[in-house]
Amino acid sequence: MASKRKADLSGCRILVTNDDGINAPGLKVLERVARSLSDDVWVVAPEHEQSGASHSLTLTMPLRLRRISRRRFAVQGTPTDCVMMALHQILKDGRPDLILSGINRGANMGEDVTYSGTIAAAMEGTLLGVPAIALSLSFASRTVLHWPTAEQFAPDLICRLMHQGWPRNALININFPDAPPAQVEGIEVCRQGRRDISDLVIEERVDAREQPYFWIGFRRESGPPARGTDLDAVARNYIAVTPLHLDLTETRALKTLKAALQ
Repeated sequence: MASKRKADLSGCRILVTNDDGINAPGLKVLERVARSLSDDVWVVAPEHEQSGASHSLTLTMPLRLRRISRRRFAVQGTPTDCVMMALHQILKDGRPDLILSGINRGANMGEDVTYSGTIAAAMEGTLLGVPAIALSLSFASRTVLHWPTAEQFAPDLICRLMHQGWPRNALININFPDAPPAQVEGIEVCRQGRRDISDLVIEERVDAREQPYFWIGFRRESGPPARGTDLDAVARNYIAVTPLHLDLTETRALKTLKAALQ
């Protein structure tokens, strides 16, 4: 039976961020989750939505920081900028013990992790030596999002993860299924999946001045995802927990190339 032991985070400083922006509903949910765990919660999030920003930095223009309240800030920049500003400026006299990124409006599974600003914020925290968890909510209908599912299950899951711990060069990626709390089947620890590239859609349109423009998007999965992956777990109404490694080296190819080229 899986361990139910949990860490007590009441004395921890928690940094909350996202890529959907300071006014995103998922950020409000994650703030409530964080405040249910600790009284020392700080929010540093992008001023505007930064979905798909990945691990980008703002290097060609100044960063603007807006203080909303004592522990709540908006940054005119990317999720990575937000984590950097939080750790090196806002919280430079007392680093956080945990970074929570999300809750993203939409899943971050499979190759999403390479595009996601939600993942990137957690990645930056990991690089800077702070344990980090990315949280996302899957949905099929844009009019029905099951935020209560994430809010109900996240606190206990975060505490269990923090009790167990994970390697310093990894982050934790959590995806909640598109289901109300009563229909959640459980938790699965699984590997990163991969979508069919045919799911990519580039839609061409014409604006009012008869100039073409394009939208990039993705179709819904047409076939069953591979078993044991985040895509499969969420499709079966499980909460997917995936540890992601920051070292992108392909070790098998490394050995082969060394033998061939040295």
